Amino acid sequence: MSKKWITVILYTLFVLIAFNLVWLAIETNSRAPVHPLIMSTDEYRDEIIFGLWVIPLLVAMGYFYNWSTAVHYLDDRDFTEALFVVVIMVLAATKPILYVAESILKGIAQLGGGNTKAWWLTILTVAPLLGSFITEPGAMTIATLLLIKRFYRFSPSITFAYATIGLLFTNISVGGVLTSFAAPPILVVSKIWGWNTSYMFTHFGLKAIVGILLTNAFYFWIFRSQFKKIEEKRILEEKAHPIIQNQAIPLWVILTHMLVLDWCVLHAHYPVIFIGTFMLFLGFYQVTAPYQDKLELKNPILVGLFLAGLVVHGSLQGWWISPLLTRFSAEGLLVLSIVLTSFNDNAAITFLASLIPNFDEALKQAVVTGAITGGGLTVIANAPNPAGQSILGKYFNGGISPIKLFFGALLPTLIMVAVFYLI
Repeated sequence: MSKKWITVILYTLFVLIAFNLVWLAIETNSRAPVHPLIMSTDEYRDEIIFGLWVIPLLVAMGYFYNWSTAVHYLDDRDFTEALFVVVIMVLAATKPILYVAESILKGIAQLGGGNTKAWWLTILTVAPLLGSFITEPGAMTIATLLLIKRFYRFSPSITFAYATIGLLFTNISVGGVLTSFAAPPILVVSKIWGWNTSYMFTHFGLKAIVGILLTNAFYFWIFRSQFKKIEEKRILEEKAHPIIQNQAIPLWVILTHMLVLDWCVLHAHYPVIFIGTFMLFLGFYQVTAPYQDKLELKNPILVGLFLAGLVVHGSLQGWWISPLLTRFSAEGLLVLSIVLTSFNDNAAITFLASLIPNFDEALKQAVVTGAITGGGLTVIANAPNPAGQSILGKYFNGGISPIKLFFGALLPTLIMVAVFYLI
């Protein structure tokens, strides 16, 4: 068997486990009690498995080549995105940043009455578009935390819950294309293809805005009858447990957080700067502890592990993906890009496309359109999705089902594809 196919087999197993198919088979067929260690890690099994699955890959490399080759392969990978996601998730979830984001969205939601449906529509419209400026992982963190507070904690129906997360993942994937620096699949090709922010906004950004508005309106119409029940739960909950006003956050603390966040976003490609800034921020966090909530590190670190594992495994798939991208028309490439994005990080697909010489402009746009519109179909399709899964997972019984997530995101994906293709 070719050594290349070993990497494909390992990656296939890796994806199957990530999609819970192997795990589901074990749980279904086994009558033995579940070990407490498995129970304690069940909420984060995808993130943990993605990291641990690097071990058999390195063992296989050491066996077929040598240990030095395995170490050098690992050392040559670029983990900047994984590191940045850890930092941006922590910063975006801090109390002052959430306070600013919620205040902005509250002003917009008040225009619609400030009720559950107004908040739902505001979060799913505005937060994804913010991803073009504070990066998609930052937007995902803020959107999921606000959805918990304004939607998920009131126990929506299973169908509505999965429709919302599918819509969120799709909107986040598309909402980051108004600029050339915030969405990973755009970032890896923007310099190579000469796509600046002006180009992105005119060729993709306007379509993204239209697509987000249409998909939100459609799902809003489908689930319009369920908002009343959720609103009734919200009113009862707030009467039983009135919201306690927290200590006011000084303006200088808020401005410092915003400055740190903006500084890290500006230097998202320079780990030495954003990691060093984050280390200094931790000291500032300790000094201003009375105005802070507990710093959440577990979820961001596990998401970083997830993305690092994806980088290690996904980098070995270029030998068969790149040739595929050269064999289709623009329409066929659009569909192929969506399919490949479902089980590969969408940035990996666009990066491989950027390596193809003399790639036609229409084909470039087709592969990028497929990568961003298909970014909500699975957890591994877009870099911010693991962050969303990690934060929202406990609000889904047994964790987020890959199949239900796929169908929750399928309709928004199809609408987005139609918008990008027809406009």
